Amino acid sequence: MSRIVRIYRSPKPATQSALGNTREWVLEFEPAGGREIDPLMGWVGTSDPESQVRLTFPSREEAVAYAERNALLFEVEPESNVVYRPKAYGENYIPSRLENWTH
Repeated sequence: MSRIVRIYRSPKPATQSALGNTREWVLEFEPAGGREIDPLMGWVGTSDPESQVRLTFPSREEAVAYAERNALLFEVEPESNVVYRPKAYGENYIPSRLENWTH
């Protein structure tokens, strides 16, 4: 039985403005079953080891080729069309600034 995998591009972390890790494509296995609570420790876990596997690839084509080579059913999520424009702190003080200054 072949597993379903998700292929997507790494998103930009909300806590950082840098785009360092957003160039990689990620292949993740969908969970096969639900998670269970361990009765002794109370930790949440699963008996499916593949749900913890996360592979990274430099391009979308390489991730798709890996999935096809290993007979995995895959879904490719579309890329985000958001364009990140880095701003300098000094742009807040430009006299020709169109927006109001808000704190």
